[in-house]
Amino acid sequence: MRHVDFSPLYRSTVGFDRLFTMLDTLGQPETAQTYPPYNIERTGENAYRISMAVAGFSEDEISIEAHRNVLTVKGERKEENNGEGSELLYRGIASRSFERRFQLADHVEVQGATLKNGLLFVDLTRNIPEELKPRKIAITQSSDKAKQIEAKAAA
Repeated sequence: MRHVDFSPLYRSTVGFDRLFTMLDTLGQPETAQTYPPYNIERTGENAYRISMAVAGFSEDEISIEAHRNVLTVKGERKEENNGEGSELLYRGIASRSFERRFQLADHVEVQGATLKNGLLFVDLTRNIPEELKPRKIAITQSSDKAKQIEAKAAA
């Protein structure tokens, strides 16, 4: 069984469309996109960093966009001129354009991006709103005196 049908769950849930779409795409083989290579690391309790190897790209050739829990990093190389009369004998440095997408969890925001030594660093933080954070509920002692008064009045 290679495909799971989530359509029966759609009629009994509200607002989970994105979750079912993500689960549906997990079963499908990825298009084997391996360029550019990247790392995802946790740098703190609610902080993350994506590091991408983008050697040969400058700041104006890379664009980063975050929209609806999807982070998109695009790189488009401008046409190079090696000089008049020069001929490229071997190209070992990749110069192809790329587009890489990352699914972000709810409340994950992009803090910034830096390009250093051919590596693009994208810093992310998870900012959970106060109303969604777990809170401690205080337990109060019940007042036995009020119950005793009511019991005596009923007698």
